[in-house]
Amino acid sequence: MGDQKGYGLLKGKKGLIFGALDDRSIAWRIALACNREGAEFSLSNAPVALRLGTLDALAEKTGAEIFPCDVSKEDEVQELMQQVKEEHGKIDFMLHAIGMSPNVRKNTGYKGLNYNWMQQTLDISAISLHKIIRYADEADLLNDGASIIALSYIGAQRIFSKYSDMNDAKALLESIARNYGSRLADRGIRVNTISQAPTRTSAGSGIDGFDGMYTFADKMAPMGNPTADECADYCVTLFSDLTRKVTMQNLYHDGGFVAAGVDEEMINDLAQLYANREGEE
Repeated sequence: MGDQKGYGLLKGKKGLIFGALDDRSIAWRIALACNREGAEFSLSNAPVALRLGTLDALAEKTGAEIFPCDVSKEDEVQELMQQVKEEHGKIDFMLHAIGMSPNVRKNTGYKGLNYNWMQQTLDISAISLHKIIRYADEADLLNDGASIIALSYIGAQRIFSKYSDMNDAKALLESIARNYGSRLADRGIRVNTISQAPTRTSAGSGIDGFDGMYTFADKMAPMGNPTADECADYCVTLFSDLTRKVTMQNLYHDGGFVAAGVDEEMINDLAQLYANREGEE
């Protein structure tokens, strides 16, 4: 991304980016792309994530201020929105790149979910979108015509067993985006989700079987899996004024995976694999 030309698509715009952890995270790459395109923004993540990650380096590189916030706590979200407005004024875009499942981390099977952990999954990964939009709206932080994006995954529509209750969380996330999008449309505020292909990030590496999910999607998608930087470029267009009437959408950024059947090479490989198995029996 370092040599990529900027077009000034976000010149004069201000934003708030949630979820950047380290230089492998998609939110980090989105922040760099927004900076390249002329935007100013603040960064936010949970205090524990700030201790584990390297967000200070991103803040130094982009001139952003960091605001710690645990999105599971309403009072912290409310206070954050007031702080951002007081220190930086109203904003034009907001990114939700927050997701965590204790059940997935601990490899708990879906049929035996820990329900307390599931509540945490839904709260942090989905309901937090409702909170940040609600309290940004109540603080009058959002300019008319602002754009809000949340990162999703096709597990909202299709079942990936290792993704467990995150499948449910992403479905709820997309529903919240549609619902809030309908309620902010009169101010020209857009709310969309981007269904990104499996991407090699620090968070993704914590999913059991992630390598298999990544390879499967990469082989099935006619264009292969898009990178985090390519996702960042797509986000820039949705934050810009070029997409003023795009709202309440779940937008697939997956190299064509969502519309693909079965790759011919994969069909041949599977046929050979099962033929070999039958020959061994």
